[in-house]
Amino acid sequence: MKIVSLVPDQKIQGRWLLTLEDGTTLKLTDREMVDFSLYQGLDVPAPALEQLRDAADAARCRRRAANILSARPLSRRELEKRLVEKGEAPEHAALACDELERLGYLDDAQYAKTLAQYYVNRGYGPRKVRDELYRRGVPREFWDEALADLDDQGQQDALDRFVAARLGRIQAPDRKDLKRVADALSRRGHAWSDISAALERYTHHLEED
Repeated sequence: MKIVSLVPDQKIQGRWLLTLEDGTTLKLTDREMVDFSLYQGLDVPAPALEQLRDAADAARCRRRAANILSARPLSRRELEKRLVEKGEAPEHAALACDELERLGYLDDAQYAKTLAQYYVNRGYGPRKVRDELYRRGVPREFWDEALADLDDQGQQDALDRFVAARLGRIQAPDRKDLKRVADALSRRGHAWSDISAALERYTHHLEED
C-alpha cells in the first residue's frame, strides 16, 4: 500500500503523520521513520505494513506511558495495568515500561522509598507501608531497603505529631483517651512498642508543663 502523505505533526515535535492510500493515518516517531526508511510515495508491502502498524501502536503506547508517569509516580505493575486498561496490548505495555526503566523514569526501588516516606510523614507505621507497597505492586525485594532508609527521628516526630493532634484539645487525657489514640495508631500500622513510647513522651510532656 502506498504512502500518500508523510508530514511532521505540527502539535508534537518528533512525531510524524503518515497517511496511506486507503485513508488510514498512522502516528509515528523518528524511530519508525528510520527503521522502515519511510518516505512519501513508498509502496509498503503487506508484511511490512503490518509491522509498521504494530510499530505505530507501540509508539502510541510509549507516549501514553510517558504521559501517565509524568502526572504521578507509579510502580511498574501499576503502569502496565493502567496501559492495558486503556486498551494497549500487554506486550506493548511491557516494552514501554522496559524503555522507561532503561531511561530511569520508572524505578520501583525509588518509588518504594518515596511511598514509604509519604506514609510515614502522614503518621502511618511500617505495617501500613508494607501493605501499600504490596497493594501497589512494588516487588518485595525493594521493601526492606525502603523501610531501612526511613529516618528514625522522622518516624518518631510523625508519631508525636499524631498523638498531639488527637489529644491536644484534652486538658487531662484519661486511660480511655489514650486507648483511643493507641488503637488509631495500631490501625495505622505502628508496633505497640512505638505507640507506647509515643504516649509516654506525650504524658511526660504534660507532667512537665
